[in-house]
This record gives sequence, C-alpha cells and structure tokens, in this order.
Amino acid sequence: MKTDCSQKQLLNRIDQVSFAVNDMTLYLDTHPCDEKALTYCHELVQERKKLLKEYAEAYGPLIIDITDQTGESIWKWMEQPFPWEKEGACR
Repeated sequence: MKTDCSQKQLLNRIDQVSFAVNDMTLYLDTHPCDEKALTYCHELVQERKKLLKEYAEAYGPLIIDITDQTGESIWKWMEQPFPWEKEGACR
C-alpha cells in the first residue's frame, strides 16, 4: 500500500490519533458507562491500527505489534535505523 502522505505527515497523524486514544482511555476510566465515548474510542483505536499498518508497509514497523501484519517474509524490524540514527533525532 502506497501512502499519499509523506513519512513526517503520517507520523504526525499517528501521534495525534495515539494522543486521542490515550486521552479517551483516561476519560473512560472515570466515565465507563459513556457509550458515545466508548464508540469514539473504538473508532480511534481502529484508525490508529490502520495508520500503523500503512506506515509499516511504506517505511517499516514503528511498534513490534505490527511486524506480523506487513506481509514480509523476512524479519525487517532490525533493518530500520534506530531513533538516534535518524536525521534530527536525539543524539
């Protein structure tokens, strides 16, 4: 699957959705019977999974959970650069 977004744009969207998922889980900790919030949280989780899969197919897996969904016949997890090896990353 070829993404229409740049790698940076896709990472930014994954960050946004991941933040929303975390925020919704905190809300649901105190409002567990809010069906509207629960439905929204499920939608966000599905979107996050889709984005992580899209990213993994285009650039390599971001998290270990997605490595088996990329359709690769070889183990590529260690072939991508570590965060500190990327341009502009922590050094």
